[in-house]
Amino acid sequence: MNFYTQVIMPTRKEHDFIGELEIPNKNYYGIQTYRALDNFHITETPLSTEPYMIRGLAYVKKAAAMANAELNVFDKKIADAICFACDEILNGKYHDQFVTDLIQGGAGTSVNMNANEVIANIALEKLGHKKGEYQYCHPNNHVNCSQSTNDAYPTAFRIALLKRLEAYKTALKSLSDSFRRKGTEFKHVLKMGRTQLQDAVPMSLGSEFNGWGNTINEELGRVDSAKNLIREINMGATAIGTKVNAPAEYPELVTKYLVKLTGSPLFLAEDLIEATSDTGAYVQLSGVLKRTAVKLSKISNDLRLLSSGPRAGLNEINLPRMQPGSSIMPGKVNPVIPEVVNQVAFYVIGADTTVTMAAEAGQLQLNVMEPVIAYSLFNSISFLTKACDTLRTKAIDGITANADHTKAMVMNSVGIVTLLNPILGYEVSSTIAKEALNENKSIYDIAVKERKLISQEKWDELFQLNNLIDPKFIL
Repeated sequence: MNFYTQVIMPTRKEHDFIGELEIPNKNYYGIQTYRALDNFHITETPLSTEPYMIRGLAYVKKAAAMANAELNVFDKKIADAICFACDEILNGKYHDQFVTDLIQGGAGTSVNMNANEVIANIALEKLGHKKGEYQYCHPNNHVNCSQSTNDAYPTAFRIALLKRLEAYKTALKSLSDSFRRKGTEFKHVLKMGRTQLQDAVPMSLGSEFNGWGNTINEELGRVDSAKNLIREINMGATAIGTKVNAPAEYPELVTKYLVKLTGSPLFLAEDLIEATSDTGAYVQLSGVLKRTAVKLSKISNDLRLLSSGPRAGLNEINLPRMQPGSSIMPGKVNPVIPEVVNQVAFYVIGADTTVTMAAEAGQLQLNVMEPVIAYSLFNSISFLTKACDTLRTKAIDGITANADHTKAMVMNSVGIVTLLNPILGYEVSSTIAKEALNENKSIYDIAVKERKLISQEKWDELFQLNNLIDPKFIL
């Protein structure tokens, strides 16, 4: 005979405007979070995967509690319990309780209420009460006091962005430095420069890498400019910017506490109505990320071209061999790291379009599309950070140069005839180039040996290594 034991999970009953639900008592989130879990199965990416956003929410709720206590809006004992709960979250606890999907309707209300409910229930236990006994510490009346989703969510979002961008800047700087180190290593490696994929004039492989380092380094300044816009917050605006239900001194006071808690130079918007509906800062940041993505993709294209071959391509550089490249072609190794960076770039460029459309879709006093903006920007920053680190550690740092091969290609190129222009003129140099191409001869053989238009001494002066990679005007 089989016996079955049914384990009944302890629950608590919670209610909201819609009705009542039984909530498993082990959960710190409550009824409004449960409704969001039921309604939104979009990305299957819960808020718990974005610790910076969780910390941003905890900072906002703690600063609000401190300001409300100082302004005697509610008892300091409740404020202290809320601050304790926020500190627990800031220390990395309870993050698994932030379960709402990152894309949801309601302008972020589900995320805000998820935070309000978790913080309220942690605070209740600190006060000696049970979860759900909201008469002692309420998600709306206390944790969300003097706030609306419309100022709490974007402020937390901006704090999260500022923190995420610091890690991103570190990755950019490290990648730039890696390129520059290779620039130094390869400064005496002669190679052929190309325009439109055709031979142009000689250059140093080091200068090519150094150029990549400098172009990535430029992005640090663009990120800082975008960060300055993100620093503006609308805390105290409440619903639409009129500061309804917030004490007169609250916006400035809560901002002061946020600056102290986060260590970020946040500042209160001058026009809270404008700031509550405007998402221009996100568009600017997204554009900066797209700009960097385009640069990284272009560099990745160049790396794939320069490493092509090895015997039937350019074969100027060797990328580190990361994995076999084919299930059918033995010995084939693909440039998988630049390829994955290309794909990250494509994603970021697409996400920029999403941010642009979402920002444009705002209506009247609020932009309800901020969750998809947040999802897009968080992913773009995260993906780009990882792409920079991956490109640096698995590709750039291990690149080697085929110096003998690149030098041979230069000296066999027709492009070096350009150095003869100042001495022989364009027309004569053109005839030399034409003969070299048509009869498969070298520029040297035609100009020096056959036509004797250039002396050996002058040729040696023109085509010494230093003059090829850092040319001087020579007659």
